[in-house]
Amino acid sequence: MRDVTSANGPQAPAATNNPRLDAKNRETAKNFEAVFLGQMTQLMLESVQQGDGEFSGGHGEEMFRGIMAEKLGNAIADRGGIGLAPVVLDQILKLQQGNK
Repeated sequence: MRDVTSANGPQAPAATNNPRLDAKNRETAKNFEAVFLGQMTQLMLESVQQGDGEFSGGHGEEMFRGIMAEKLGNAIADRGGIGLAPVVLDQILKLQQGNK
């Protein structure tokens, strides 16, 4: 297994010969990280008690909490994420190289 981490954090693996496929793989890895972060954010939001005061979102807040978690996950991934995307990309490339 190739180590994709360094003192500066996870590093993206080397590009493939096909730039179009490489961009698609990078986007897939980033989307995976965004979904993971959205799910993690949703679990964190569910653990927070809702207030019943004036500033409570009420039923509307409950309905849109999942969308907010998804958008937060996408925003975190767009800003570099937590380093999951490079590791996922490395695994995608390994799987593709094994199928050749």
